[in-house]
Amino acid sequence: MPTSFDDLSIDELRRRSSDKWRKYPADVLPAFVAEMDFALAPPVAAALRQAVGRSDTGYASPSDDLSRALATFAAQRFQWQLDPAGVVLIPDVMVGITEVLRVATAPDDGVVINPPVYPPFYTHIAEAGCRVVEAPLVNGSDGYELDLAALERAFQDGARVYLFCNPHNPTGRVFRRAEMERIAELAATYDVLVLSDEIHAPLALPGAQHVPFLSLGRRAADRTIAFVSATKGWNIPGLKCAQAVVGSDRMRAVVQRLPEELIARVGNLGVIASTAAYRDGVTWLDDLLLVLDRNRRLMGELLMEQLPAIRYQPPQGTYLAWLDCRVLNLPREPVEFFLEHGRVALGPGPKSGSSWAGFVRMTMGTSAGILREIVERMSAAVPRPA
Repeated sequence: MPTSFDDLSIDELRRRSSDKWRKYPADVLPAFVAEMDFALAPPVAAALRQAVGRSDTGYASPSDDLSRALATFAAQRFQWQLDPAGVVLIPDVMVGITEVLRVATAPDDGVVINPPVYPPFYTHIAEAGCRVVEAPLVNGSDGYELDLAALERAFQDGARVYLFCNPHNPTGRVFRRAEMERIAELAATYDVLVLSDEIHAPLALPGAQHVPFLSLGRRAADRTIAFVSATKGWNIPGLKCAQAVVGSDRMRAVVQRLPEELIARVGNLGVIASTAAYRDGVTWLDDLLLVLDRNRRLMGELLMEQLPAIRYQPPQGTYLAWLDCRVLNLPREPVEFFLEHGRVALGPGPKSGSSWAGFVRMTMGTSAGILREIVERMSAAVPRPA
C-alpha cells in the first residue's frame, strides 16, 4: 500500500486556500466536496513548476499535445480509440454541458437525468432553458441500477437529451456494457442526444471497468458527446480544463457551434497539468486507486463498528460514499445534524433529488486517519438509547 497518500496532516491541509478547507470553521472536518486530500501527482507538480518557472501563465490555446495525450491514455486505459481531432477544450464539464444544451436544444426541451445525481445537473439544465425529466435509479442486485423502462418512457414522452453520469455521482456505480448498449439502442430509436459525463472515468476502482460511451460503436457515436477531464482523477479541479469528445461528423457539427470565447475560459495551467496527468501520471493513478480501494473497505468496517444502522454500498468507482441515514431517525436532515453535533461537513442528499431526504454524500478521498475521525465524530453525535 503506498504510504505517501497519508502524509498530509490536518494542519497542512488547513493551510490550503481551496473551498473545501476554507468554507467551514477550523473545528469542522470537511467531506462535502469531491476533492481529495493528497499531494499532487509528481509529474503534474513538476509540469506546473516548469510552467511557472518559464512564466507560461497566459491564455490557453487549443492543444494537440493534450488531445494526443488523452487519446493515448484512453486507448491504454479503456481500449477506446478516440480521434484527437474530435477533442474540444472546455473550462469544465458542467460549462461544456450547459453550452451544448444551449446550441442543441429548444426552450423547455426535456433533459433526462438519473437521481440521486450530481446536484448541478438540476441547476445547469435550468440555466440552459431546458426542463428536468427524472428517471431515478433503483436498487437492484448490483446496487443502484438504471431503470431502463423508466428511461424509455421518458424518451417516448419526448425528452430530447439524456444527461448520463458514468461513473455515477453520488452512488459510485460503474455501469456495465450491456446497460449502456441498451441506452444507445433507445437513444437511436427515439433520436435522443446523449451527453455522457465521464469525469470520474479514471477512478473506476479494482473490480470495475469503465466503458466509454463513445466506444460502443457508430450508433452511439452518431448521437453522443462525451465529457472527460483529469480534474477528478488527479485532483486538479481548480485549474479549469476539461474536454468534450465527439466521434462523428454529426456531433462535430454541434460542438462547432459552441461559442468561440469558450477557449478563453480554459486555464492554461490546466491544459499543462492535464497533459502531464494523461501522459505521465498513470503510475500515480494506479497507486491512488489502491488507496481509494482501501478507503472504501475501511469505510464499511468503520460503519459496521460504529454506525451499523447506516446503509452503505461500497462504490465501484469514485471516492464518494452515498449514505442512507434514514434509520437513525435524526431530528433534522443528517447533513445539518452532523455539522452541528459532530462538526463534520457532508453533502446534502436532497440536493441530489427531492426524494433523497435522509441521505448524505461523503468524500472518502482522504487519509485513513481523517476518514476514521470523520466516522468517529458522526458516531459520537448520534443519540444512544437510554
